[in-house]
Amino acid sequence: MGRLQQTLAGVSSETGTENGRVGIIGGTVEYPNQPALVAQAALRTGSDHVRALVPEEIYGIVAGHSPNVLVSRYPDERFTGNALEQARKLGGWADALVIGPGLVEAERDAVQATIAETDVPIVVDALAIEPALEADLSRAVLTPSEAEDDPIRETYGSLEAFSAETGAVLTLTGTVDEIVASGERSQNETGTSALTVAGTGDTLAGITVSLLGQGMARDEAAELAAWVLGKTGELATADKGPGVVATDVIERIPDTIR
Repeated sequence: MGRLQQTLAGVSSETGTENGRVGIIGGTVEYPNQPALVAQAALRTGSDHVRALVPEEIYGIVAGHSPNVLVSRYPDERFTGNALEQARKLGGWADALVIGPGLVEAERDAVQATIAETDVPIVVDALAIEPALEADLSRAVLTPSEAEDDPIRETYGSLEAFSAETGAVLTLTGTVDEIVASGERSQNETGTSALTVAGTGDTLAGITVSLLGQGMARDEAAELAAWVLGKTGELATADKGPGVVATDVIERIPDTIR
């Protein structure tokens, strides 16, 4: 807990009173709630402003989750090259960006172009991970689950080799969350089996991108985000028991940070 407070205090002293702006590119009609979960997790981690860019058809759903989240929309049902200009503007506005939560059947070229043209740290999550492997990931933190890391292993042989060759940082979520950076792997020591519930991957992405937007280095953000998610999951489970859901976890993030 002392290390968490010291690290967050260090970030605050570097950024003054600004706690960062976060951009989110995600969501489809199949998964309309994922961008909202990421946004709420980022806000609860301390980000000042969070804006989601989503398809027109789910705009009302995402905007209706919380009056605290800014929401923009593009006309296509899927993330395509037609949305690239809006994605560029979002990347220029944000201090950190996340792409991928709920982003079903996005155009590969659009995902790759967004990453290539984003100058701020970027979290690559879920369905954006596989197409992102052809992009420059030297500013990226990838957050695959154990069900989403096969393309990385198939291409690079191991997560360690991938991080060493690309400069990417990874947080692999599973029974025990693991952080891979600069060819080295470490394990997170917090958590509970309740964190297998749907939406906790989006929560992790939101915590991670918030810490990046507050100025934290990628390896430190990945490590601390996993710790915060695990400890927050412990608090939420102690309160709610086996029925804990992702929004319960998100609401307890400030308690963990305190």
